[in-house]
Amino acid sequence: MDVTMWILAMTSMRHSDSGNLFWRASECLREADPMAKCQLTEELVQALHDNELSLDTQSLPEAPFEPGRPVQPLLVPPRDLPRRRLSSDHGRASLLHALAHIEFNAISLALDAVVRFRGLPVRYYRDWSAVAGEEAQHFRLLRGRLHDLGHAYGDFPAHNGLWQMAMQTRHNPLHRMALVPRVLEARGLDVMPAMIQRFETVQDQASAEVLRIILRDEIGHVRVGTRWYRYLCGQWDLDPDKTFLELVRQYMQGGVRGPFNRSARSSAGFTAAELDRLEELAASTQRG
Repeated sequence: MDVTMWILAMTSMRHSDSGNLFWRASECLREADPMAKCQLTEELVQALHDNELSLDTQSLPEAPFEPGRPVQPLLVPPRDLPRRRLSSDHGRASLLHALAHIEFNAISLALDAVVRFRGLPVRYYRDWSAVAGEEAQHFRLLRGRLHDLGHAYGDFPAHNGLWQMAMQTRHNPLHRMALVPRVLEARGLDVMPAMIQRFETVQDQASAEVLRIILRDEIGHVRVGTRWYRYLCGQWDLDPDKTFLELVRQYMQGGVRGPFNRSARSSAGFTAAELDRLEELAASTQRG
């Protein structure tokens, strides 16, 4: 098949499958342009809300090993990222860029949770589609602040830790729910209040307000992860608290870091027993 025929075939396939949630989510996931990804994702969420998408699971797309992403930002190991000081516009832009990159990845993470894992209740797919839509809104807000400070997404290097964990847990939805929303994304609940305070200290109220919106929504996103983690534990007759700590030890080879925002994590569905054990694990990590 020549290139022209392939393009026509793909265009026809996209059109014929535009009424299927999984094909639409796959199209969003593979889109490389950040703003096009946001637009497609928001359109998907609206179509699902309007009951315009089927959840037919026959002849579904395979989830890609890598999502669509632009050439920039350059991806580097976390240790190679510069320190971000908020005393200058450049420093604030660097931190906002890091957060924008997290939110851009979070769009793909939520979409991947829709496309990759099959046979779950309809609410699961509605939940993660809604999360993807809110992550797209977060990216737009942070991109707007970057623009205000004279920068664009892609101007600074970034790392790929979130997606790496997504690939490590790609074979098991319970592991995905435990490790991505309840460990990596939940870390944002711990550090966001201090970031907000730092922006307020340098009189950047606009950025602080964006972060307040993100913190509010991210509590709900982690709560979604908790809901489906506990659902899967119930399906497989596993103790949720015990299993969570076992998975943290299995996957988080470098341990976990505190302190933990117990109030926000409690709102996101963590039990007091889980939080106590996380604090014990963080203390042992620090001693080690």
